[in-house]
This record gives sequence, structure tokens and C-alpha cells, in this order.
Amino acid sequence: MGELDPSFTALPLEALSAAALGRANDLGCEHAEYRIERTRSQMIQLRDGQVETTVDDISLGAGCRIVKDGSFGFAATVELDVDAAAGLASNAVATAEATKVALRRRVELAPEPSHGRVEWTSAYEIDPATVSLKDKVALLGDWSQRLLAAPGVDHVTASLLAVIEDKYYADSNGTTAVQRRIRLHPVIEALSVDPESGTFETMRTLAPPAARGWEYLTGTGWNSDEELERLPEYLAEKRSATSIDPAHYDLVIDPSNLWLTIHESIGHATELDRAMGYEAAMAGTSFATFDKLGSLKYGSEVMHITGDRTVEHGLATVAIDDEGVEGQSFDIVVGGVLQGYQLDRRIAQEMGFGRSNGCSYASSADQTPLQRMANVSLQPATSGDASVEDLIGGVERGIYVVGDKSWSIDMQRYNFQFTGQRFFSIEKGRLGGQVKDVAYQATTTDFWGSMEAVGGPSTYVLGGAFNCGKGQPMQDAPVSHGCPAALFRDVNVLNTRAESGR
Repeated sequence: MGELDPSFTALPLEALSAAALGRANDLGCEHAEYRIERTRSQMIQLRDGQVETTVDDISLGAGCRIVKDGSFGFAATVELDVDAAAGLASNAVATAEATKVALRRRVELAPEPSHGRVEWTSAYEIDPATVSLKDKVALLGDWSQRLLAAPGVDHVTASLLAVIEDKYYADSNGTTAVQRRIRLHPVIEALSVDPESGTFETMRTLAPPAARGWEYLTGTGWNSDEELERLPEYLAEKRSATSIDPAHYDLVIDPSNLWLTIHESIGHATELDRAMGYEAAMAGTSFATFDKLGSLKYGSEVMHITGDRTVEHGLATVAIDDEGVEGQSFDIVVGGVLQGYQLDRRIAQEMGFGRSNGCSYASSADQTPLQRMANVSLQPATSGDASVEDLIGGVERGIYVVGDKSWSIDMQRYNFQFTGQRFFSIEKGRLGGQVKDVAYQATTTDFWGSMEAVGGPSTYVLGGAFNCGKGQPMQDAPVSHGCPAALFRDVNVLNTRAESGR
């Protein structure tokens, strides 16, 4: 584990929370929460080895959410003094009183025991904020020059996003938490241009964003040197690859692609506020409605999906969520059947679950907490350790799909299509050369129902994204999705070039 930042813990955290929670109690609130958040975001981007953009931004503020007379109220400020903290509670109460006339039903929160004082950090070794801008630029520049030196690579874009999130939480239930989360996402993309036709192809690295420190970029958790060495070869092969013939194919999908399909067709679809129709922003509600709990055949019998706020290096991993709920692991789909949802305290109480499973998050101090995604993951096989090669060996005619790219999904999270970074033909159980212009298309239940086998633990990779969007005004949330490689039978494959009319 890393360490809490003394400059953050030196703030008058307890005095401010006591003022806010005390005022909320005096005003008759049933519940109150107070958060102080400091988020530092560093972004660096190079174009052909030259610095194009650098950003180093720090936001600091406080937010207070209350429940009074069955209504939520929220207020936020950048002022960190006792009077401002007490004033936040007063403003939140005023908001609750103004909005309660619009409520369809009273707000009640599922019970959660007090966890006392909790101190927690994500697992990191080197705080990226302690690494100089010069050293960061030098590393990205070195990666860029390696690719630019390779034949057929015309341009290279290299970027790094680092986020350091310090959060203090206290509530009227007696839970106090000081937490620090660090996350990094390096991306290197090479571009090759055909000067005669004016067409181009791109290929980027597959290193997923991770809740790790600077050590992630120097060999801990990902072998960047090996990936960079092979990238020009993949790009050259893609340029000369055969365009896919649209048809139905068996697919072996790598974790670097499958994580995004999990995110869009399972992660969002099993947020219970979407399934209940309470949330329709950012691509709608969900086909996995509450009446289907325990009966919806989501996929095949090998499908086991979990939500997890505890997994090491997970982007959504916390000790305590933004409602004071302990981080947990829970089942969503077991044996292909829908068995659970992602919950916050309000919807857990309303729908009779008894307790939230810890899925509340606010992206900054000036945002009210929303029900957000846990690290939603497909579990590997529990017996044996089938490799990618084993899965490919069971395919007569198919495609091996690697890396994520574009995607599309409907407003019910049901009809979708996904593309990827690179695609390899499979013939008689053997991997062939690259093909291109591939997109796979299906309905959610047909796709997951066609999953015949999942790889073993050795194929499991924790992918994810920094920028899962939800709400109005929109909030971003980081989230990971782990999965093994998996085999899907008879999936419809489109030719994206033909579909676009080119």
C-alpha cells in the first residue's frame, strides 16, 4: 500500500466535518455526509517525440449531502473553514426543502454499520506527482523515438494521464474515512500513411489504465518494452491485411477487447437505477429490468460476473464509498442467470435489498454522489487453466480479436457492435495473419449466450477506463473490468468499410 499525503491530512478535516454534521443535526436531518476532496490531474501528450500539451491541475473543495424530511439536499464550496462548513449544511437543507415537493416517494437509506475511522490507500509504490515533468517527458519521448525509428511508422502520439485523488469522508453514522487513490493511463499510438492512396492505419498499445504508481511505466504490471518492440510489426501487417468477408464466425476475444463489451452490455445494464428507469443519461436505461432478477438468461452457463470494490489495482476499488458503505465483492450473473445489481443506499432500501453493495461515487467535491459502477468482471474458469492457444485450438474458422477501439450500443444496452485494434484469422485451430475492417454485432443475451468457454486464470487481465460517464451534469468515474480470454460461437461479423459505403 502507499501512504496518505501529510499535506492533505494536515487540513482541519475533523473540525470542518464536526461543524457541518453538527449543523445538520441541529436542523433535524435524518442523515448527513461531508466530503473534502483534492484531485490532482496531470496530462502529458507528445506528437512525434515533441511536447504538444502538458496540464497539471488541482481541484480542492467540500460537499455536504443531507436527508431531511425524506428529501435529499446537497451543497458545495471551495471554502474550507468552520463557518463555511456549517453553512454548507444549512444550504443543503434549504435545497432539500425546495425539492421535496417534486418527490414521488420519500428518500430512505439502507442501513450501514459505522466503520469508525478508516485510513486506506490504493496499492502503489511511487507517487507520480513526485516524478518530475522532465522525467515523464523523457520516458514518453524515448517510447516515441523507438517507434519512429521503425520502418513504416510515420507519426507517433504518446500520452500519459495520472490522477491522484485524496478524499476525506465523514457522516452522521460515525464513519470517518481518509483515502488516497492513484491511477495512471499511458497510451502510445503509431500511424502509417499510404502516400499513393492517402489511406492510413493506426495501432496503439494495449496497456490498460491501472490503479498503480509510476512503477507501472517502468515494468511493474506491464511489459511496455516488449509491446513497443512488436507494435511496428503489427501495424505493417495491418496495412497489407485482407479485408474481412462479412459472415458468422467463431470469435476468440482477448481481454484487451472484451473488457469494453463487459462495460457497455453488463456494467451499465446492471446498474439498478438504470434498470428501474430512474437514470437514462449516457445511453439510456436497461433491458435487464428488476422483474427479471433471478430469471433472466443473460448468457451461457460458463458466465460468472461479479461486482467488486476490493480488487487490488482496480480503478473503482475503495475501502469506503461516498455513502459510508464498506467496499464489497458480490455476484451479478451466476451460471448465466441475472442474480444481482449494483446498488447505492437509497435504491437498496427502496427495492428491498437491505444493504447497499457500496456503489456510490462522486467525481469531485462539487458533485453529489451517484450510483456508479463497481469493478465488474467476468471470472475465469475454475478448473484447469485453458490458454488463449487452447481456445483457438477449438475453432475451425474464426477470428481472434485484440484491443478495443470504437463501439455502439442502443438505449436499452441490448443491441451493439464493437470493433478492435487488430484481428487475426483462425483456420483449423491455428492462428493466421491479420484481417481488417472487422466489427462484431449481436444482442447482449445472444452474444453472452454464445460464450462456450472462458480461459483460465493465466489469461485474466484487468482492463478498464478513466472516463465512464453518467448523470446530468455528467460525472466521470474510473472503473476496471477483469476478464479472461473467451470463446464465442457463430457471431455476426460486419465489414466496417463496406458498411460505411467506402
